[in-house]
Amino acid sequence: MDSVLLKQGAEAKLYSYDFYGRPCIIKERFKKSYRHPTLDVSLTSQRLKAEVRANLRCRMAGILTPTIFMVNFDNSSIYMQEIQDAITVREYIATIQEQHKDRAHANDLISPVAEVIGKTLSKMHANNIIHGDLTTSNMLLQGDPHDLKLVLIDFGLSSFEASAEDKGVDLYVLERAFLSSHPNTQELFDIILNSYQTTMKDKSAWKEVIAKLDEVRLRGRKRTMVG
Repeated sequence: MDSVLLKQGAEAKLYSYDFYGRPCIIKERFKKSYRHPTLDVSLTSQRLKAEVRANLRCRMAGILTPTIFMVNFDNSSIYMQEIQDAITVREYIATIQEQHKDRAHANDLISPVAEVIGKTLSKMHANNIIHGDLTTSNMLLQGDPHDLKLVLIDFGLSSFEASAEDKGVDLYVLERAFLSSHPNTQELFDIILNSYQTTMKDKSAWKEVIAKLDEVRLRGRKRTMVG
């Protein structure tokens, strides 16, 4: 079976593929003409390794991610499980908000998902995994509406850092993406943070992360005011 192009982003192309009878997504990073060829190969290889490592470390921590089938360094591609019968958190929230015009009621229905997001990110950060591109489009929901499973995807900008600063920035990226994609949902993001806090066993670590998040928010506001 030939691969079918699904999407092209700034860093990679996504293809649908059949990997020995299993539904598969191929993520192929393309060459950057503005970089020196040797540097481009080196950086692309590093990013591939980091993405696969983050994916596997999440799975070891009990966080759902797509299964990696194969990595092809010759064409800078990762072959991974296609998550079936799933929608993005972004689509899920938009659907609930469309079906339920009363904002408070819609938020009540979405809050269990917000709690799961907080728990998942707390586990991820406890294992010093930084996603780097947290958005509601990079989270999939699968399963029964009363027992939704959260699957994290797209670790293309991931890294491994123990610092509260990096974790605070990770949360800030999600907050900005969350509130821009889903206006008037600050209380839902607050549920994410509360769930993150209650899941994190090391309370001093939690306080450090939130302090850094507040610092990053302040820097963001200052840049906005200057702009």
